[in-house]
Amino acid sequence: MAKARAIAVRRKAVGNIKKITHTMQLIATAQFQKSLNKTVATKPYTQKITELVQQVSAAGGDVDHPLLRANDDCKKRAVFLLTSNRGFCGGHNGNVIRKAISVVAEHEKAGDTTDLYVVGKKGTNYFKFLGQDVFRAYPDMPDAPAFGDIEPIASDFMADYEAGKYASVQIVYMRFISASKQTPEAIQLLPIEQEQTSESQAASGGATRAQYDFSPEPAVLLAELLPVTVKIRLFQCVNDAVVSENVARMVAMKSATDAATDMGKILSRQFNRARQSQITLELLDIMGGVEALK
Repeated sequence: MAKARAIAVRRKAVGNIKKITHTMQLIATAQFQKSLNKTVATKPYTQKITELVQQVSAAGGDVDHPLLRANDDCKKRAVFLLTSNRGFCGGHNGNVIRKAISVVAEHEKAGDTTDLYVVGKKGTNYFKFLGQDVFRAYPDMPDAPAFGDIEPIASDFMADYEAGKYASVQIVYMRFISASKQTPEAIQLLPIEQEQTSESQAASGGATRAQYDFSPEPAVLLAELLPVTVKIRLFQCVNDAVVSENVARMVAMKSATDAATDMGKILSRQFNRARQSQITLELLDIMGGVEALK
């Protein structure tokens, strides 16, 4: 009976775990839908304002701005890594951390040093465990940051870049493509890349571009648009990272719930066999006793 009793205890524990993982799955599903709506709502604005800045900077010709100018003499770069505060989200954090490590390794190979900025307790604890220095961590960042939480960070990056502190500022995050596909990416936040000549224009030997009349001048427009573009692009990356984290946690908790369900069925069969064997042995003892009394 001890074996059947032990199996019953295990089955109850698995059932409790199943309830927890199923609840976490439901919570992650609700958070995923909320963060997805937020990401989808901001993405068109991010794309259009980026296109507008590229068109103005390209059509303006010799327009110069510190956020467009490359700091070629600087040998230091900044990497802004986005991880989560909580676990139970599969390989989400591991993938973006490996991507950040590869980016830092590329910089070191080129002879540049890197200042690592880390959002999320998981990334901060990982580099602390490795003994690797983190230039700045953001432990108080909420799970779903608002634009007001990201704007000061973007302003600091722009100020450091304009002062010539960094040759580039890169963001390493989990890009959300669909509910079934998220990929770790590293994009350049600063300097802002200007629009390049299209392949069709290059093939035609530099065909005439559309001419624009600006009011006010392109330099004035860019002075207003570029800081907004940097802030909204950083905010969009944060939104992508949040929705990717939620969908990863939703999938991981569903897998855990399914595994607990399967394990519960296996333990139920084992319990039934153990109980049946115990009943058989008890019947045999009774029959043996009856035969002994004859």
